[in-house]
Amino acid sequence: MADYQTVRAGAGVRTAEIDKGLRAHMNKVYGTMSVGMLITFAAAWAISGLAVTTDPSQAAAQMQNGTLLTGLGSAIYASPLRWVIMLAPLAFVFGFSAMINRMSAATAQLVFYAFALTMGVSISSIFLVFTGYSIIQVFLITSIAFAGLSLWGYTTQKDISGWGSFLIMGVIGLIGAMIVNLIWPMPGLSLAISIIGVLIFAGLTAYDTQNIKNTYIAHAAQGDQEWLGKAAIMGALSLYLDFINMFMFLLQLMGGRE
Repeated sequence: MADYQTVRAGAGVRTAEIDKGLRAHMNKVYGTMSVGMLITFAAAWAISGLAVTTDPSQAAAQMQNGTLLTGLGSAIYASPLRWVIMLAPLAFVFGFSAMINRMSAATAQLVFYAFALTMGVSISSIFLVFTGYSIIQVFLITSIAFAGLSLWGYTTQKDISGWGSFLIMGVIGLIGAMIVNLIWPMPGLSLAISIIGVLIFAGLTAYDTQNIKNTYIAHAAQGDQEWLGKAAIMGALSLYLDFINMFMFLLQLMGGRE
């Protein structure tokens, strides 16, 4: 009986340690993601030129004349460089995923922030297409939806690991539809893509959160802090991509255009 009580007490201590470590791990994931979001917003804001134009009437005149851009912004949008900037985030993601095992946790974090900066430059055109008010409004809506979905994914007792393959196939189909719509634009297809995109990345937010949690629990006993540090960066990347994509699709649906 004494041995049983000792084993039970030891198991309770171990569970408490895992719970404490899991909270710290998730805080690091969300903290890293949040810093990445700030870098993205700052980069997009700076490239658009709105950061240096504080007079609304001057901004309106510059927009009509097509000069509401910084020098770097003009170089990007008025040259083939814009295609490089558009595709750079995708190259970053594939390269990051392929090389993460050869990086230290500190290097992986720096690469993630560099990716966030590149993403900000890539999506900076939203400040030229949509009104500032609608961007802020959609950002807040996305933040609330993301928080609710991620919290549900973290707390639910339901195993949603089976969603993964279905959602990834949905992303592949979505990319195909976007390419078709780019070549042969169709208003109805654009609306469908935006709606489906929101649903897919809403599902991925819950799925990725649960996957980050389960991955930590499965590996916490090994005590490899370097690996867990890199796992936190990859988790932050997954949730960052879910947020950005959900935001962009919601912006297409709800954003007020200039």
